[in-house]
Amino acid sequence: MTSPVSLELGTLCPKMISAWILILAEFITVLSCGEAPMPRHTVKRFSGLYTGPYFDPTTPTNITAQLGTHAYLPCKVKQLGNKSVSWIRRRDAHILTVDRYTFIADERFQAFLVEASNTWTLQVKYVQPRDAGQYECQVSTEPKMSHFIQLNVVVPKIEIVGEAELYVKAGSTVSLRCVISRSLEEPAYIFWYRDSERVLNYDKTLIDIRMERIGADTTVGTLIIYNSRREDSGNYSCSPSNLDSASVMLHVLNGEQPAAMQHGNSGARTRPADWRWVSLPLALLAARKPKLLLLAAALLILIACHESDDGK
Repeated sequence: MTSPVSLELGTLCPKMISAWILILAEFITVLSCGEAPMPRHTVKRFSGLYTGPYFDPTTPTNITAQLGTHAYLPCKVKQLGNKSVSWIRRRDAHILTVDRYTFIADERFQAFLVEASNTWTLQVKYVQPRDAGQYECQVSTEPKMSHFIQLNVVVPKIEIVGEAELYVKAGSTVSLRCVISRSLEEPAYIFWYRDSERVLNYDKTLIDIRMERIGADTTVGTLIIYNSRREDSGNYSCSPSNLDSASVMLHVLNGEQPAAMQHGNSGARTRPADWRWVSLPLALLAARKPKLLLLAAALLILIACHESDDGK
């Protein structure tokens, strides 16, 4: 007759044997890797769909930055463990950073980790047009894992409204408008210069400087000169922060007619009309009375000489 103790042992033995087999298998696996066995509580295990590093699907693939600003390219890596993260510029396969170490002489590049979001971010300072292109965020798994981000660089357009040269009458009010379009960010300031000397509006009765944001990507800077004088003439340029400048040549004239001030040398523009009225009678004279042709030609020469003297 079988005792109760032997029945209990017969029931427990298969479970104990299975448990010991699992423990021995794990021990042999660790020894085959050349490492000492680690306590169970120190082994990090991942649960869920991924058993190792993976890229967060919300990580962007397109980043747009404005010329002269800073660009930030994020790479969200989950369950990174002890793996490294590298940033590589695709156009020349140049390794920019590995973890927090920088491997390029250009100091505008650096990488940093935002631990709260498991994000390795590549920072590109003072973005230039040549920085546009594709960048690779690479994780040192085997095989390597890569996430690609396209960096787009927007170059704003800067212009002063009107002609390259502006003629105004002394005593009039001059308004110069500098328009910055295709600008993702509003400039921190717009400085005005006259012949390389900064224009300051200490006295608003003489000079006024304004800046206004119009729409989502356009800023207008305005320089107003009240009661303009001849000494206000010069090369005026507007210079927004972190951007190139645009310029216009201002001429303040005394004793000129409005047409001359707007069109420069008015004699050159009105001369064709004067010649047209003289040439018609000349043709009639030549057809009907050839003897008067010499007199008409002399008259024409006198008119031309008079215009030449006025233009000097």
